[in-house]
Amino acid sequence: MSKNVSDQLVEMLVQAGVKRVYAITGDSLNPVNDAIRRDGRLEWIHVRHEESAAYAASMDAELNGIGCCMGSSGPGHVHLINGLYDANRSGNPVIAIASTCATHKFGTHWFQETNPFLLFQDCSKYMYVANTPKQFTTMMQRTIQTAINEKGVAVLGLPGDVAGAELEEVPTATQTFLAKPVVRPSDEELDKLAAVLNDSKNKKIALYCGHGCQHAVKEVEQLAETLKAPIVASFRGKIFFDRVDSPYIAGMNGLLGHRSGYDACAKADVLIMLGTDFPYAEFLPKKSTIIQIDERPEIIGRRAKVDYGFAGDIKDSITALLPKLSTRTDDSFLKDIHKEYLELEKSLEDYTKKKTEENQIDPEYAAKLLDKYAAQDAIFTVDTGMNVVWAARFIKGTGKRYLTGSFNHGSMANALPMAIGAAASAKGRQVVAMCGDGGLSMLLGDLATLMQYQYPVKIFVFNNRSLAMVKLEMEVSGYLDWQTNMVNPPFDKLADLMNIKGYEVRKTEDLEATVKAAFEYDGPTLVNIYTNRDTLAMPPHITFEQMKGFATNIIKKIGQGDFSEAKDSITNSMKHIKDVF
Repeated sequence: MSKNVSDQLVEMLVQAGVKRVYAITGDSLNPVNDAIRRDGRLEWIHVRHEESAAYAASMDAELNGIGCCMGSSGPGHVHLINGLYDANRSGNPVIAIASTCATHKFGTHWFQETNPFLLFQDCSKYMYVANTPKQFTTMMQRTIQTAINEKGVAVLGLPGDVAGAELEEVPTATQTFLAKPVVRPSDEELDKLAAVLNDSKNKKIALYCGHGCQHAVKEVEQLAETLKAPIVASFRGKIFFDRVDSPYIAGMNGLLGHRSGYDACAKADVLIMLGTDFPYAEFLPKKSTIIQIDERPEIIGRRAKVDYGFAGDIKDSITALLPKLSTRTDDSFLKDIHKEYLELEKSLEDYTKKKTEENQIDPEYAAKLLDKYAAQDAIFTVDTGMNVVWAARFIKGTGKRYLTGSFNHGSMANALPMAIGAAASAKGRQVVAMCGDGGLSMLLGDLATLMQYQYPVKIFVFNNRSLAMVKLEMEVSGYLDWQTNMVNPPFDKLADLMNIKGYEVRKTEDLEATVKAAFEYDGPTLVNIYTNRDTLAMPPHITFEQMKGFATNIIKKIGQGDFSEAKDSITNSMKHIKDVF
């Protein structure tokens, strides 16, 4: 049998390091499906929605360096887009194959016809359609090279007739080149940087560390020790540094962070931003000297008024910088900030010890139990919404754990498909999905993927019967809280029907034993936790804005004659005031 384009596609994916393909087969994608079946080296993960395929491939790439998803003609590959946006913004190397209608049907408004070139432009680093077998190999090689080396999504459009056509040889490379250069500032730039950091006038130095520090934890902590600098973490960076035994950690900055993290940045004479693209400029200092080091020079200075910007891999850069630095002896700033952090952490414990009414379990307590019973090398995936608050505050690093979510794109429903990608690609590690009821509902069908493959994912549903983050946003802005409540199915019973062990928890006193049992169960589990939708979530200054929103709501509801709703708003506002004080 002669080699066709799909056979070459499989060969190049395998050579690039791809182990799995997440997809739903169909029509124009069937030649690729058949090639994968005949070759036998790639695992085909049959998801239930292509959005899940893209999220799972993104997670695979985040953990292993490369991922692949596929979508068939029209609706199939259109469904990939949200997950691909997330992967591209997260810097995850994902190869997406978007099969299309036959080439001779282009431009005829054919059944399921789309224009992939226009469709995927904004969510990828590379997008082309291979219109002939002769174009394919060159385009596929460039697709793979771009995804890996530019760290993002690369999409290849593949018409069904081309996918099944006999391959035409071309004078181009078919292998993947995994370049691993040493990337750091020049010696001259390092001397300039060292001069700033060695200057005795700069008494207080802080490090602000993001996901780009993942492979440089040891080096960052050596830098912190040399400079006697507290380490502040972004959300994507927290799991690498937020360890209970670390003498450097100051917590997170931003809406989800600690006052100690904000203070470390605000009070520092010099703030060094390392591998972070933290978007909330209002939490970064205006008067401090700011240094930024990132392997992507194009992003330097777009979030803060940076005084010194350097391009480089964080590990390579710090390794070259350390011999040029003088070791500081004054550690008072570090100790003060770390002490503040420990006091704040102790105060958070109060939120995990309260007794609550039935169906009003404190989500803080639930998150604390997940942190307690999860494995030391667990992978956590977190839904967008209130779950990011509880994960940020209560899930701690161990040096081996990993935590991720849709932290750049901010999409609902990411936790379940990311957990599928983690379980498929990191067999042997425990995977914990912290799902919101809104997020789980959106891609609920992919519980069937867990049913089919029996990946031992531990799903914990923080079921507050509402779009609680949106509800809070409306309250802060003074809008009437409307269309945020949810009537949910019994998620635990749905899980049982899908051969996933389901648990229901309505009382605080039952939660710990249930969480423990779910983690000990040998197989996939889903724990449906009925949590309190009105739990205090934001920092105090946001909460006071929320109080003003409550007051506006109360006035509006009284004016509309909604006295029952007004009474509920008054009750909620009093509860929040009590929590604040």
